[in-house]
Amino acid sequence: MRIIKIVLILLFVNQQLTAQNSIKILTEKKGVSLRGLSVASETIIWASGSKGSVVKSLNGGERFEWMQVKGYENRDFRGIYAWGANEALIVAVAAPAVILKTFDGGLNWQKVYENKDTSMFLDAVSFQDEQVGAVIGDPINDTIFLLTTEDKGAHWNKVKSSFWKSKVQSGEAFFASSNSNIGFLNNSIVFVSGGIKSRIWIDGTAMPLFMMEGGKSTGANSIDISPYGDKMIIVGGDFMKDTVTYDVARAFNKNGKAFQINTNFTMPHGYRSSVNFIDNNFVVAAGTSGVDISKDAGKNWNFISNQSFHVVQHQPGRKAAFFAGSGGRIGYLSFE
Repeated sequence: MRIIKIVLILLFVNQQLTAQNSIKILTEKKGVSLRGLSVASETIIWASGSKGSVVKSLNGGERFEWMQVKGYENRDFRGIYAWGANEALIVAVAAPAVILKTFDGGLNWQKVYENKDTSMFLDAVSFQDEQVGAVIGDPINDTIFLLTTEDKGAHWNKVKSSFWKSKVQSGEAFFASSNSNIGFLNNSIVFVSGGIKSRIWIDGTAMPLFMMEGGKSTGANSIDISPYGDKMIIVGGDFMKDTVTYDVARAFNKNGKAFQINTNFTMPHGYRSSVNFIDNNFVVAAGTSGVDISKDAGKNWNFISNQSFHVVQHQPGRKAAFFAGSGGRIGYLSFE
């Protein structure tokens, strides 16, 4: 009887913890996969994905407006960046490569970049500030495809081959899983690769991550840098085997001017396609097999939900996050 009581108590505690960490679904749309998520402010949320879909909320997720970009109903917009309620930019994967921008909240979209090369596959977009941004694409003819802008995405320039100090390896590519495999570290463009080799690239130089690699679906998917710029988290794994936990993340701490891998840390509980700092130590990682949090910048991870999402983004001004994934689902969870 005592053993039965202990088991019942443990089951009750587990149910309570699951209930406390249940991510509230704010909106959903059958048949739409959302992989782009941009939280411009505490109240302004944009997301994008398949079937030419864009969705936004101007009141913190109380109500969402769904739209289909006219003329692009069959495109998958996996990259998005929003400046506010009216101005946003979306990036379509696959050929022809297209970047669109709206100035009126999504009523109209202006084409700011197009590339009809059939090898094109744009993966993600990131901005350093209001003006400076970059879009990463899969390698073409063994050369990484990288675009940059200095005028809020009005014009884009391809980075010259002389920029690359390291060579991309055969079978090495970039995952368009969460629009978060690229970012900025001060003035340096930083991104992570996967596939046969999983590496971190900083201003054209690649360094090994010692993460899961060697297959078409293995490697790093997402990178985020802490608000103070002294910590860095990378997550990934194998999206075809999303419950496998070994070598699915790496945590870095800044030592002087350089980042060093933290050798004493645990792993998230499976493949994670997106990671985001809530504050300088609190981190959330999401993937198809669930959600983990870390309160010590990636040293230790706690599994908090088995809900499936592709991407997570911090809510500015709050200790909270928005999530997006398959089924057009956008979720919300407060950690306060």
